[in-house]
Amino acid sequence: MDIRLFGSPSPDPFLSAVDLFETEYDLEKPVHVSVRDDPDERTWAAHYDDRHELNISRQAATSAMARELVLHELSHMARNEERHASHVQSTEEALYLALSGNSVERRKLAHCYQIANHMKDIYADDITLSLAPAEKLVHFLESELARAVAANPGPSPWPDSRLVTADADPEITAVNAAFALALVERHDLIDDDHRIYDLAHAAADDAPNVELPAFKRRFRSLAADPTESDYRKALVDVTRAYAVGTGTGGSAAAD
Repeated sequence: MDIRLFGSPSPDPFLSAVDLFETEYDLEKPVHVSVRDDPDERTWAAHYDDRHELNISRQAATSAMARELVLHELSHMARNEERHASHVQSTEEALYLALSGNSVERRKLAHCYQIANHMKDIYADDITLSLAPAEKLVHFLESELARAVAANPGPSPWPDSRLVTADADPEITAVNAAFALALVERHDLIDDDHRIYDLAHAAADDAPNVELPAFKRRFRSLAADPTESDYRKALVDVTRAYAVGTGTGGSAAAD
């Protein structure tokens, strides 16, 4: 696997992630890593005909989660190369199908993109969690959810892109909680008395129009290898449920 680092990062977390990744997977395209000084860049991947790009903030690249963040993004790249339905479906197309004919608040539309990313993350983390210990990820999910429930706006203590809720919006925080529970239950990572359940219940109490168990079920039950049609339907259903209120007890929001 060809990985090229730009921005003078320490190579250790990147090489460590590659070592883990290559025990089971490989990438045909080279990976260009750009380390950026802006902490708001966090971590994200882009895919091109001739390469993948991994953009990561210097804060993230030097954090305790660095190896896990890089491994997560490599997993997204693997899903992209295998043309997994979750990584070839256009989010814009799915949102058009889900929300056509409805007037939806801008904030909820933005949240729908986050929900779509959660669904991609489920499939990336199916790879990540097959390769690396889960303790840091569980701690990240718990910490991020605790921060959001406490409604304490500000920079995330864990520089990642997966569960950031900068303004602690109660409704998307409840969906984020559902995603966190779905992920840990999908991989049997925690016991029934783990603190994350209490945090998720608190998030649900703050957002009575969001049925947390229903969203958890949608995320957790995603088929491992869906057809493009089945995945599109799942994405349409979950975004419509959140933005329009189908199955959540809510209603269409005014623009």
